[in-house]
Amino acid sequence: MGKFWSLLFLLVPILGVYCFVYGWLYNIWLPEDVSVHGHTIDKLFFFITGLTGIVFIGTEVALFWFMWKYDRASNTAPVKFTHGSHSLEVVWTIVPAATLLFISIYQLNAWAEVKLESHMPKIPPTVQVTARQFEWRLQYPGKDNVIGTSDDIYAVNDLHLPVNEEILVELKSMDVLHSFFLPNFRIKQDAVPGMRIPIWFRATKEGVYDLVCAELCGWGHYKMKGQLTIESRNKYDEWLNKMYEKQEATHDTQSVASTE
Repeated sequence: MGKFWSLLFLLVPILGVYCFVYGWLYNIWLPEDVSVHGHTIDKLFFFITGLTGIVFIGTEVALFWFMWKYDRASNTAPVKFTHGSHSLEVVWTIVPAATLLFISIYQLNAWAEVKLESHMPKIPPTVQVTARQFEWRLQYPGKDNVIGTSDDIYAVNDLHLPVNEEILVELKSMDVLHSFFLPNFRIKQDAVPGMRIPIWFRATKEGVYDLVCAELCGWGHYKMKGQLTIESRNKYDEWLNKMYEKQEATHDTQSVASTE
Protein backbone atom coordinates (compact mmCIF):
# COMPACT_ATOMS: atom_id res chain seq x y z
CA MET A 1 0.00 0.00 0.00
CA GLY A 2 2.93 2.33 0.71
CA LYS A 3 4.11 2.07 -2.91
CA PHE A 4 0.66 3.13 -4.08
CA TRP A 5 0.73 6.27 -1.93
CA SER A 6 4.23 7.02 -3.18
CA LEU A 7 3.06 6.90 -6.80
CA LEU A 8 0.01 8.97 -5.91
CA PHE A 9 2.25 11.57 -4.28
CA LEU A 10 4.35 11.67 -7.47
CA LEU A 11 1.30 13.09 -9.26
CA VAL A 12 1.76 16.35 -7.33
CA PRO A 13 4.88 17.55 -9.23
CA ILE A 14 3.61 16.02 -12.50
CA LEU A 15 0.28 17.86 -12.34
CA GLY A 16 2.02 21.00 -11.08
CA VAL A 17 4.34 21.09 -14.10
CA TYR A 18 1.44 20.31 -16.44
CA CYS A 19 -0.65 23.20 -15.09
CA PHE A 20 2.25 25.62 -15.37
CA VAL A 21 3.13 24.62 -18.94
CA TYR A 22 -0.53 24.62 -20.01
CA GLY A 23 -1.09 28.08 -18.55
CA TRP A 24 2.10 29.40 -20.16
CA LEU A 25 1.34 27.97 -23.62
CA TYR A 26 -2.26 29.23 -23.64
CA ASN A 27 -1.46 32.53 -21.90
CA ILE A 28 -3.94 32.15 -19.05
CA TRP A 29 -1.59 32.95 -16.19
CA LEU A 30 -2.04 36.70 -16.39
CA PRO A 31 -4.61 39.12 -17.85
CA GLU A 32 -3.74 41.02 -21.01
CA ASP A 33 -0.90 43.47 -20.53
CA VAL A 34 -1.84 46.96 -21.79
CA SER A 35 0.93 49.05 -20.24
CA VAL A 36 4.42 50.04 -21.32
CA HIS A 37 6.19 48.54 -18.30
CA GLY A 38 3.99 45.44 -17.94
CA HIS A 39 6.39 43.15 -19.84
CA THR A 40 9.06 43.88 -17.20
CA ILE A 41 6.76 42.68 -14.42
CA ASP A 42 5.68 39.64 -16.44
CA LYS A 43 9.28 38.67 -17.16
CA LEU A 44 10.09 38.87 -13.45
CA PHE A 45 6.97 36.87 -12.56
CA PHE A 46 7.79 34.00 -14.92
CA PHE A 47 11.45 33.99 -13.89
CA ILE A 48 10.60 33.64 -10.20
CA THR A 49 7.87 31.09 -10.98
CA GLY A 50 10.31 29.03 -13.04
CA LEU A 51 13.01 29.22 -10.35
CA THR A 52 10.67 28.20 -7.54
CA GLY A 53 9.21 25.55 -9.86
CA ILE A 54 12.61 23.90 -10.19
CA VAL A 55 12.95 23.84 -6.40
CA PHE A 56 9.40 22.49 -6.10
CA ILE A 57 10.07 19.64 -8.55
CA GLY A 58 13.36 18.72 -6.88
CA THR A 59 11.77 18.69 -3.43
CA GLU A 60 8.74 16.65 -4.48
CA VAL A 61 10.86 14.07 -6.35
CA ALA A 62 13.13 13.72 -3.31
CA LEU A 63 10.10 13.18 -1.07
CA PHE A 64 8.75 10.57 -3.50
CA TRP A 65 12.09 8.74 -3.54
CA PHE A 66 12.25 8.59 0.27
CA MET A 67 8.64 7.39 0.47
CA TRP A 68 9.33 4.70 -2.11
CA LYS A 69 12.68 3.52 -0.77
CA TYR A 70 11.84 3.57 2.94
CA ASP A 71 8.34 2.13 2.74
CA ARG A 72 7.51 0.45 6.03
CA ALA A 73 6.39 -2.77 4.33
CA SER A 74 9.81 -3.35 2.76
CA ASN A 75 11.97 -1.94 5.59
CA THR A 76 11.58 -3.98 8.75
CA ALA A 77 14.87 -2.94 10.38
CA PRO A 78 14.70 -0.85 13.58
CA VAL A 79 14.66 2.91 13.17
CA LYS A 80 18.07 4.60 13.43
CA PHE A 81 18.26 8.16 14.70
CA THR A 82 20.88 10.70 13.67
CA HIS A 83 21.78 14.15 14.90
CA GLY A 84 22.12 15.39 11.34
CA SER A 85 24.98 16.86 9.35
CA HIS A 86 26.39 20.26 10.18
CA SER A 87 27.83 20.61 6.67
CA LEU A 88 24.47 19.81 5.06
CA GLU A 89 22.72 22.37 7.26
CA VAL A 90 25.23 25.03 6.22
CA VAL A 91 24.69 24.20 2.55
CA TRP A 92 20.89 24.34 2.67
CA THR A 93 21.12 27.66 4.51
CA ILE A 94 23.60 29.27 2.11
CA VAL A 95 21.91 28.11 -1.12
CA PRO A 96 18.45 29.64 -0.37
CA ALA A 97 20.11 32.81 0.96
CA ALA A 98 22.17 33.14 -2.22
CA THR A 99 19.07 32.50 -4.34
CA LEU A 100 17.09 35.22 -2.55
CA LEU A 101 20.01 37.63 -2.90
CA PHE A 102 20.16 36.91 -6.63
CA ILE A 103 16.40 37.54 -7.00
CA SER A 104 16.67 40.83 -5.09
CA ILE A 105 19.40 42.01 -7.47
CA TYR A 106 17.67 40.65 -10.58
CA GLN A 107 14.47 42.59 -9.87
CA LEU A 108 16.14 45.97 -9.32
CA ASN A 109 15.38 47.23 -12.84
CA ALA A 110 11.70 46.31 -12.54
CA TRP A 111 11.48 47.98 -9.13
CA ALA A 112 13.23 51.12 -10.34
CA GLU A 113 10.99 51.48 -13.39
CA VAL A 114 7.72 51.46 -11.48
CA LYS A 115 8.62 52.47 -7.91
CA LEU A 116 11.64 54.78 -7.70
CA GLU A 117 10.64 58.43 -7.83
CA SER A 118 13.71 59.21 -9.95
CA HIS A 119 11.79 57.49 -12.79
CA MET A 120 8.55 59.35 -12.07
CA PRO A 121 7.36 61.54 -14.97
CA LYS A 122 7.81 65.26 -14.33
CA ILE A 123 4.14 66.13 -14.74
CA PRO A 124 1.40 67.32 -12.37
CA PRO A 125 -0.88 64.59 -10.98
CA THR A 126 -3.40 63.39 -13.54
CA VAL A 127 -5.84 62.30 -10.85
CA GLN A 128 -5.94 61.93 -7.09
CA VAL A 129 -7.33 58.59 -5.93
CA THR A 130 -8.57 58.38 -2.34
CA ALA A 131 -9.37 54.92 -0.99
CA ARG A 132 -12.24 54.75 1.47
CA GLN A 133 -14.31 51.93 2.93
CA PHE A 134 -15.57 50.79 0.46
CA GLU A 135 -15.07 52.91 -2.65
CA TRP A 136 -12.53 54.77 -4.76
CA ARG A 137 -12.97 58.56 -4.66
CA LEU A 138 -11.46 60.28 -7.69
CA GLN A 139 -10.47 63.93 -7.96
CA TYR A 140 -9.34 65.49 -11.26
CA PRO A 141 -7.88 68.95 -11.77
CA GLY A 142 -10.25 71.41 -13.38
CA LYS A 143 -9.48 74.02 -15.99
CA ASP A 144 -6.56 75.38 -13.93
CA ASN A 145 -4.88 71.92 -14.10
CA VAL A 146 -4.28 71.97 -10.33
CA ILE A 147 -5.79 69.50 -7.86
CA GLY A 148 -7.20 71.04 -4.71
CA THR A 149 -8.96 74.10 -6.11
CA SER A 150 -12.64 74.99 -6.44
CA ASP A 151 -13.00 73.77 -10.03
CA ASP A 152 -11.86 70.19 -9.35
CA ILE A 153 -13.85 67.36 -10.92
CA TYR A 154 -15.07 64.47 -8.75
CA ALA A 155 -16.12 60.90 -9.48
CA VAL A 156 -16.54 57.63 -7.60
CA ASN A 157 -15.34 54.22 -8.86
CA ASP A 158 -15.32 55.43 -12.47
CA LEU A 159 -11.71 56.22 -13.41
CA HIS A 160 -11.03 57.62 -16.89
CA LEU A 161 -7.54 58.14 -18.33
CA PRO A 162 -6.10 58.91 -21.79
CA VAL A 163 -4.26 56.30 -23.85
CA ASN A 164 -0.59 56.61 -24.87
CA GLU A 165 0.14 59.34 -22.33
CA GLU A 166 2.16 59.40 -19.12
CA ILE A 167 -0.21 59.05 -16.16
CA LEU A 168 0.60 60.16 -12.64
CA VAL A 169 -1.78 59.04 -9.89
CA GLU A 170 -1.62 60.44 -6.37
CA LEU A 171 -2.87 57.72 -4.02
CA LYS A 172 -4.30 58.35 -0.53
CA SER A 173 -6.40 56.55 2.08
CA MET A 174 -9.08 58.07 4.31
CA ASP A 175 -9.26 55.27 6.86
CA VAL A 176 -7.41 51.92 6.73
CA LEU A 177 -4.91 50.15 4.49
CA HIS A 178 -6.20 49.54 0.97
CA SER A 179 -4.43 48.34 -2.17
CA PHE A 180 -4.89 50.03 -5.53
CA PHE A 181 -4.80 47.16 -8.04
CA LEU A 182 -4.98 47.41 -11.84
CA PRO A 183 -4.32 43.83 -13.05
CA ASN A 184 -4.04 44.72 -16.75
CA PHE A 185 -1.45 47.40 -16.00
CA ARG A 186 0.58 45.34 -13.50
CA ILE A 187 -0.01 48.04 -10.88
CA LYS A 188 -0.56 47.17 -7.22
CA GLN A 189 0.21 49.75 -4.56
CA ASP A 190 -0.90 49.97 -0.94
CA ALA A 191 -2.81 53.10 0.04
CA VAL A 192 -1.52 54.09 3.49
CA PRO A 193 -3.38 56.53 5.77
CA GLY A 194 -1.45 59.77 6.16
CA MET A 195 0.66 59.26 3.01
CA ARG A 196 0.44 60.52 -0.58
CA ILE A 197 1.95 57.84 -2.81
CA PRO A 198 2.70 58.47 -6.51
CA ILE A 199 1.92 55.82 -9.16
CA TRP A 200 2.84 56.21 -12.81
CA PHE A 201 2.24 54.22 -15.97
CA ARG A 202 1.36 54.56 -19.65
CA ALA A 203 -1.62 52.72 -21.15
CA THR A 204 -1.18 51.29 -24.65
CA LYS A 205 -4.70 50.13 -25.49
CA GLU A 206 -8.17 51.60 -25.19
CA GLY A 207 -10.78 49.62 -23.28
CA VAL A 208 -12.51 49.13 -19.94
CA TYR A 209 -10.49 47.38 -17.21
CA ASP A 210 -10.88 46.32 -13.58
CA LEU A 211 -10.00 48.52 -10.62
CA VAL A 212 -10.08 46.54 -7.38
CA CYS A 213 -8.79 46.60 -3.83
CA ALA A 214 -6.22 43.88 -3.16
CA GLU A 215 -6.03 44.43 0.61
CA LEU A 216 -8.56 43.01 3.06
CA CYS A 217 -9.96 46.30 4.33
CA GLY A 218 -13.13 45.35 6.19
CA TRP A 219 -16.49 43.63 5.83
CA GLY A 220 -17.22 45.35 2.50
CA HIS A 221 -13.86 44.63 0.89
CA TYR A 222 -15.50 42.37 -1.69
CA LYS A 223 -17.53 45.24 -3.15
CA MET A 224 -14.72 47.81 -3.29
CA LYS A 225 -14.33 47.75 -7.04
CA GLY A 226 -14.55 50.17 -9.89
CA GLN A 227 -13.57 50.40 -13.52
CA LEU A 228 -10.84 52.11 -15.48
CA THR A 229 -11.73 53.40 -18.94
CA ILE A 230 -8.77 54.05 -21.23
CA GLU A 231 -9.79 56.25 -24.15
CA SER A 232 -8.46 58.72 -26.68
CA ARG A 233 -7.51 62.22 -25.56
CA ASN A 234 -10.58 63.69 -27.31
CA LYS A 235 -12.99 61.32 -25.59
CA TYR A 236 -11.22 61.85 -22.28
CA ASP A 237 -11.56 65.63 -22.57
CA GLU A 238 -15.23 65.23 -23.51
CA TRP A 239 -15.81 63.12 -20.41
CA LEU A 240 -14.08 65.68 -18.18
CA ASN A 241 -16.14 68.52 -19.67
CA LYS A 242 -19.33 66.54 -19.22
CA MET A 243 -18.49 65.84 -15.55
CA TYR A 244 -17.59 69.51 -15.02
CA GLU A 245 -20.84 70.75 -16.54
CA LYS A 246 -22.82 68.25 -14.49
CA GLN A 247 -21.18 69.48 -11.29
CA GLU A 248 -21.76 73.13 -12.21
CA ALA A 249 -25.44 72.43 -12.89
CA THR A 250 -25.74 70.76 -9.50
CA HIS A 251 -24.05 73.71 -7.77
CA ASP A 252 -26.35 76.17 -9.51
CA THR A 253 -29.42 74.18 -8.45
CA GLN A 254 -28.21 74.07 -4.84
CA SER A 255 -27.50 77.80 -4.89
CA VAL A 256 -31.01 78.59 -6.11
CA ALA A 257 -32.54 76.27 -3.51
CA SER A 258 -30.55 77.90 -0.71
CA THR A 259 -31.70 81.41 -1.69
CA GLU A 260 -35.32 80.36 -1.66
